[in-house]
Amino acid sequence: MRKLLLAASIALLAFTTAQSAFAFSDTKQDPNAAKIEQLQQQGIVSGSKDGKFLPKESLTFAAGLTLITKGLKLDFGDKVFIKAPQATDYFDTVNDKAWYANAFVLAGINDLGVPRNVNPAAIMTREQFAHYLFRAMIAKQELAFIEIYKVIGDEKDVTAGYMGSIQNLLIADIVKLDASQNFNPKLPITRSEAAAWTHDAIAYLKAHDEPNEEERPQSPLHDLALSTKAVNERINAVTITAQVPHPGYGIRIASITFEGSRAIIHVEPVLPKQGQMYPQVITDVNVTTYVDAVYKPELAGGSSSSSIAGSASSEAAAQ
Repeated sequence: MRKLLLAASIALLAFTTAQSAFAFSDTKQDPNAAKIEQLQQQGIVSGSKDGKFLPKESLTFAAGLTLITKGLKLDFGDKVFIKAPQATDYFDTVNDKAWYANAFVLAGINDLGVPRNVNPAAIMTREQFAHYLFRAMIAKQELAFIEIYKVIGDEKDVTAGYMGSIQNLLIADIVKLDASQNFNPKLPITRSEAAAWTHDAIAYLKAHDEPNEEERPQSPLHDLALSTKAVNERINAVTITAQVPHPGYGIRIASITFEGSRAIIHVEPVLPKQGQMYPQVITDVNVTTYVDAVYKPELAGGSSSSSIAGSASSEAAAQ
């Protein structure tokens, strides 16, 4: 899927991984030039073969959702799947093999509010992009906003269901009203505006993020290992084991993400109950989940942290 995304991004001007470190040739006079260039350097946006970004062009749902999900690094969160979710699980009009399919999968999983019958080639409006961007922000991170109301000159033109998102983005100073205090909700969002809003949303999330990794307590899970056992020809039981400081700790599956033929398993510790006393004895813990046999299970962080005891194909053949 990632190869499809990369190949199609050049032809369709999608917001996907950029390969060039140079600025776009047509953004020098654009008011959002610096933000666009920063997104390019981060590998979030790219342009055409001739080095153009086309900042004034309108944005489709396919490109817009790709920008939002890639820019905010949306993932599956704490949801667990035994098979890779597909775009058609959430949308009736999206081809599972399209270059933008993964963006729609993430939009569906994170409940961005995109209609099930959306046309990926349709042009996205300013209010739609604002709504999906804000939904992505709160899906990515817990946020709190002050309860004030920004007066919008053309408020009557705003779709009621989008007003809360627009208000919060105005409060966060991610979007702005024009000189007449209008938001122009029904106008198409331009590539320049979408890039600028996404840039500022990323910056806002970073500014309101949790403490740095150095400030977070280290995980009590040590010596993580992974083993698989065929339940049948279609399903593998995947068991993750670890050592913990004492029997008050446990382990659980946080999420499973799918990349090509890989099923990447994320685990997290179960913390001891407060007020309980536990003997300080190193303890083995484990957790088991079930994965479609077409996928190769791996522990998040790379195969170096996991130990595959056997594969579904080899064990099935032995039976």
